[in-house]
Amino acid sequence: MRTTVGIIGAGPAGLLLARLLHDAGIDSVVLESRDRAYVEHRQRAGILEQGTVDVLRAAGAGERMDREGLRHDGMELRFAGRRHRVDFPGLTGGRSVMVYAQTEVCKDLIALQLKEGGPLLFEAEALAVEGADGDRPRVRFRHQGREEVLECDYVAGCDGFWGVSRAAVPASLARVSERTYPFGWLGVLADVPPSHDELVYARHDRGFALLSMRSPSVSRLYLQVPADTDAAAWSDEEIWDELERRLETDDDWTLDRGPITQKSVTPMRSYVHEPMRHGRLFLAGDAAHIVPPTGAKGLNLAVGDVVTLARALTHEKETGSAELLDAYSATCLRRVWQAERFSYDMTTMLHRAPDATSFDDGLQLARLDRIASSRAAGTELAEGYTGFPIG
Repeated sequence: MRTTVGIIGAGPAGLLLARLLHDAGIDSVVLESRDRAYVEHRQRAGILEQGTVDVLRAAGAGERMDREGLRHDGMELRFAGRRHRVDFPGLTGGRSVMVYAQTEVCKDLIALQLKEGGPLLFEAEALAVEGADGDRPRVRFRHQGREEVLECDYVAGCDGFWGVSRAAVPASLARVSERTYPFGWLGVLADVPPSHDELVYARHDRGFALLSMRSPSVSRLYLQVPADTDAAAWSDEEIWDELERRLETDDDWTLDRGPITQKSVTPMRSYVHEPMRHGRLFLAGDAAHIVPPTGAKGLNLAVGDVVTLARALTHEKETGSAELLDAYSATCLRRVWQAERFSYDMTTMLHRAPDATSFDDGLQLARLDRIASSRAAGTELAEGYTGFPIG
């Protein structure tokens, strides 16, 4: 099998890259180790930055998002019983975010790929990337019980943290920067309308809490918990009681309860692999970087990566110049490190560390009070949350 760009992974990064390349007249083949049903139902992030929304619309994948997604023009910060709204459009010149689950993004892009794009092979397990530093890289993969080879001009590694792509970069050339946090998120889905019409980020002495949503009738909520927490150890009543404590305010706001349909614990870590390119192999998304979910950056960073890569491949096709391809890693990493900084700042401002002192508590409250009282500080938060420029 032969193609111009071999794409490993049919998450949002790989699928969007295939779509962008199709629109540019560049052929590709997408290899995905899981079956279609799994890809279309795995639960992941649900906050799309303004830039991600714009890209999906331009790629023809925005119709259902615009119909069913929930545009948010702000968020609410809660601390010390206070409520402060951050006005995204007013602070950023019109930017907002969209609540639209990654599962739905994948469904939309899969439908487009199968209707108009190149081959998308499910249950095609990539085994190795070979010859990345030569002119003809190859992806060995297993499909329908047979081992096959996909020959490419370029390989895009969009196969996540545990995929094979990053392993093709020699360890002697790589630099890894990471931080593991001593807490995680206990996340639940509940069949109850959200108790607030915008995202609520709460800092509390008992730990962080987040009120989010999947739809007008389904709430998505999170609690900071120790990293080794077993989600099954929390009863539904205990979860609702703790959410109520951490989201409490000095006014008459109340938290509505409903049946909890899903529980899971998400670990918290920051990770960056440099470089994001080795020869003709380009890493994108979680294959190259991970952020804690506090800043809602993971999916959006992956979109930024593949937009940058598609732009560079299109430039090379149209001009013969590899200038943008050569700059891929540096271009992406500038945005990646800004997102890492923003996510770290949000995480350390809102979560209470196990060994926190009264000094640490005072600093957190001072940072939140600064955002609530300073337009400049509010603008910094709003600009970061709605998204850094792509490219």
